Amino acid sequence: MSPAGSRVRAEGTGGPARGRPRSEAVERSIIEGVMKLLEDGVPLAELSIERVARTAGVGKAAIYRRWSGKEELFVDVLRAAEPPDPELPGTSVRDDLVVLLESLRRRGLMSRSSAILHNVHAQMKSSPRIWAAYHTMVIEPRRRTTFDVLRRGVANGELRADVDIELLGDLFVGPMLVRTLMRPDAALDEGLSERIVDTVLEGLRPPGR
Repeated sequence: MSPAGSRVRAEGTGGPARGRPRSEAVERSIIEGVMKLLEDGVPLAELSIERVARTAGVGKAAIYRRWSGKEELFVDVLRAAEPPDPELPGTSVRDDLVVLLESLRRRGLMSRSSAILHNVHAQMKSSPRIWAAYHTMVIEPRRRTTFDVLRRGVANGELRADVDIELLGDLFVGPMLVRTLMRPDAALDEGLSERIVDTVLEGLRPPGR
C-alpha cells in the first residue's frame, strides 16, 4: 500500500479494506498512471476510472478494490506527489509549530515548481466533490495536528490559557497560506517559518515567561 493510502485509511476516512489483499506494485502503477495522464495535460474532469485503468494496465476492479471512486483516488495521488507529513519533535510548542509551518512552506515551493501540483490544485477547486474529499482527508487532519500542539502549549503553560485554539491556529498558518496561495510572487525564503512563529508567540506567552 502506498504511504498516502495508509495515512488516509489510518484516519478512518477511507473505509475498511475490501476484496483481495492489496498489491503495492498495482497501487503504485495506478497512481503513476494518473500522474502520467496529468502530465499529458488531461483535465481532472476527463479522467475516468476506465481511462486510468487503461493507462495503468489494470482492470477497473483493481482500482475499485482500493478506492471507492476517483475523488478518493485523486486525493491519494496528490498526497503521493507531496512531501510526507512531518514528524513533530515534541520538545516545545515553538519547535512543533516551526516544523508544521516549514512543511507548508516546502509544499508551497513544490506547488510553484511542479506543473502537476499547480494545475491539479487549481482544477480541484472547481470540483466540489474532489475538493471536499481533499479537505476531509488531508486538510482537516493537519488542522487537528496543529490544534493538538496548541492545546499542549496551553496545558504546559507555554501559551496563555485564554486563547481561542482555532483562531490561534489560523494566526500561525494564515501568513504562510497567504504567501503560498494568494501571493505567488511572495518570497518563501529560509527562516520564514521561524519568523512567523516567533512573531505570533511574542504576544501569547503567559506573564513572566
